[in-house]
Amino acid sequence: MQKPYLFLSALILTALLVRCAPKAAAQPEEVKVLEESTSTLTDLSARSVSNSTDTAQSEVVPHDPPAICPITVPQDPLFTPPAPYDSMGFEGEFWYGSNSLWTAVPQNGTWAGLPHNPEGYTQKVFWWRDGYVWNEEPQPDLTVTGERLDAPAPPLIVSKSANAYAADIGSAMLVGVDFPPAGCWKITGNYAATKLSFVVWVAP
Repeated sequence: MQKPYLFLSALILTALLVRCAPKAAAQPEEVKVLEESTSTLTDLSARSVSNSTDTAQSEVVPHDPPAICPITVPQDPLFTPPAPYDSMGFEGEFWYGSNSLWTAVPQNGTWAGLPHNPEGYTQKVFWWRDGYVWNEEPQPDLTVTGERLDAPAPPLIVSKSANAYAADIGSAMLVGVDFPPAGCWKITGNYAATKLSFVVWVAP
């Protein structure tokens, strides 16, 4: 009388094993789908970065500053630095700022034809302060930042500050900057608790 029960138990056990087998086999397929999805997302991300780079490279920037770029103009009254700087200056530029911190800004508001390298368009920016002596502070505590105003862009690339001296500029502070793309840029210098900002159009 016990054999029929044993036979029935064996049939039930076999049926359970058969029903469970497909679920175990489905797991590798689910993992495969996830791997395919991850691969697709990676491809899409790569295409997005590539498209953004192509867009930035293909951007056409005019030579003259557009009306939307608030380029810096001479102060009224015109700023004249203290002696001996009042008799110095760069051709095609004007002094801008105060005795505490000033710089030279292009009269037409444009820096054009700058040298180009993989980091962007390169320019040297000089800064002055009444009482600054180049050989007493060879590495001035000057910080310079920059942001593009007319479109999203990486921040301005700025070198460490250095001292500079020449007969036509006197004692000055100097930084090298790279504009990642051309466009409308606001540049801010900060030295001895004094900030000075100006806006310039960078043209290819």
